Amino acid sequence: MSKNPMDVSKPLFWRDSRMPHVELRKVTDGRQVCYAAHSHAQWSIGAITEGKSTFCYRDDRCQVSAGDLVLINPDWVHACNPIDNQPWAYLMLYIDAEWLTALQYQLGLLDEPEWEDIGTAIVSDRRYYLEYCQMASCLLNSQMDLQDKQAAVIEYLSGLMRVLASRRNQPAQPVPNVLRELADYLDEYAAEEISLEDMCLRSGYSSGHLIRTFKRHFSLTPHAYQINRRIQRGQHELKRGRSIADAALTSGFTDQPHFQRTFKRVVAATPNQFRQSLLSDKVKAAPHK
Repeated sequence: MSKNPMDVSKPLFWRDSRMPHVELRKVTDGRQVCYAAHSHAQWSIGAITEGKSTFCYRDDRCQVSAGDLVLINPDWVHACNPIDNQPWAYLMLYIDAEWLTALQYQLGLLDEPEWEDIGTAIVSDRRYYLEYCQMASCLLNSQMDLQDKQAAVIEYLSGLMRVLASRRNQPAQPVPNVLRELADYLDEYAAEEISLEDMCLRSGYSSGHLIRTFKRHFSLTPHAYQINRRIQRGQHELKRGRSIADAALTSGFTDQPHFQRTFKRVVAATPNQFRQSLLSDKVKAAPHK
């Protein structure tokens, strides 16, 4: 039986409830997925496995190609998209920031168990690229034991974190308290309708100054920031087993089609594809009788 050629356009998600701090995404035809500028709550590291793509990271824009690793801090806005519809493929690993912080602290790389952004955005080192691919292959292999997968992740990240610690840059300009408080407010009330006028009253900024200043520090306008948080909440609700309709409503989208369109634009997968990957993970993890 021949393989359906459309299957390559579907992203593959790997998760294991016994390793909740890590998940992996594999895309074999990056031409089929295009991202709007967005951010993740997790720290992310991706490997370009074929072709080339454009990597936009905050205010920087560059080209990455097969053999490159891209490193993305939590809540840093980014997008990685095809160049002139040329083929490219990638693997993306999402790591819980608190878990990674604890690992770095245990390794003696942090003075306090508090997250510190990593200044390096691109690693072009064949050794770490090949080791990354080996780790990903281990995670995707259903025949590998849980202990092997746990060891593969810890060993790889421990080695990489030691190298990155030696390249630590000066800290970025701190976010003004008033903007940090506004961002925290948008985090807490992401599902609510918050007008620009209300944001201006809370910050004391004019609308134009607020949009410009907020975007300079968070790389998104306040409204785009809130939409990004809604999609993150929608992902969380889908992971909890909620239906697409419930996830849309809980995350602040009263219109399910709007949720589906926005989810696809940010995640480069439909809510159903994301949800089906969760269901298939549960089947794989179920004990054999």
